[in-house]
Amino acid sequence: MDPLTLEVTDLRQWRMCARVVWYRHCLPAVRPITDLMLHGKEHHRQEEGREERRSLRTYGLSVGERHFNLSFFSEHLGLRGRTDLAIAVPDRNSPNAEAVVVEYKDTEQRIGPHIKLQVAAYALLLEEQWGLPVRTGWVYQIPIRRAERIAITAALRRQVTDTVTAIQAAINSEAMPAPPSDRGLCVNCEFRRFCNDVV
Repeated sequence: MDPLTLEVTDLRQWRMCARVVWYRHCLPAVRPITDLMLHGKEHHRQEEGREERRSLRTYGLSVGERHFNLSFFSEHLGLRGRTDLAIAVPDRNSPNAEAVVVEYKDTEQRIGPHIKLQVAAYALLLEEQWGLPVRTGWVYQIPIRRAERIAITAALRRQVTDTVTAIQAAINSEAMPAPPSDRGLCVNCEFRRFCNDVV
């Protein structure tokens, strides 16, 4: 696999702090694993069990075929990842079928552009793998049991490819990106001790 193949989560992180992505690819041995990361993974596992019992009306659907934890790889997009949930509507083999992607988030906060970018990246990967159009994604907020619809627009699709290009250029150059404009993000960052200019 090409070393410049990115994880979908890299795109989300790049929108928040480009340095975290740079550290991950240019200094891979320094990545700390935090309690928050482990907590999030456990919540995702628990949510899958609840999802199997939940009505598809949560996502504005009456019928659909659910697929959990699908792994994706696209040489064309330069991306790989694993989505929480993909839904084929009404199923993968029906004429005029389409697909929907769902991402679980362990947050009560407003769904920001970084998460919408992540959902769009999964949508592009799902389209390529299944050969079905993906016009809609959803973010399911675990703590408040609410789903927010994300339209997979042409502009959002371009943001995915533009972000992949920007990240690959930063990795190739090995030049550390600027810190985030919102230094509040640095307070609890696991990489703060490596940055020296954000204390």
